Amino acid sequence: MHQLTVLYPEPTDRAAFREHYLSTHLPLCAKLPGVQGIAYALDICEPGEGPYFGVFQATFADEAALGAALASPEGLTVQADVPNYATGGATVLPFAVESFPVG
Repeated sequence: MHQLTVLYPEPTDRAAFREHYLSTHLPLCAKLPGVQGIAYALDICEPGEGPYFGVFQATFADEAALGAALASPEGLTVQADVPNYATGGATVLPFAVESFPVG
């Protein structure tokens, strides 16, 4: 399994970020070919109290599937949309996921 995590620092306007992210960006992400799951969190901390406002995670079968998704027309659209809401920038972390048994 391969995961794409995006960390969002504090934006200029939280409400504007949230509106665009929920109404436009996440629906675009849901169209990525091969995406198996999407999770996100906003308002991780109060303004000025931490390094990140939000986090996004998308899961893919493997590195090739993630690469294909990002290179697809849908992936290019998702990437081009980021400056429309992420005024604080974004840190993108793709990585292989390992599992550890519990219980």
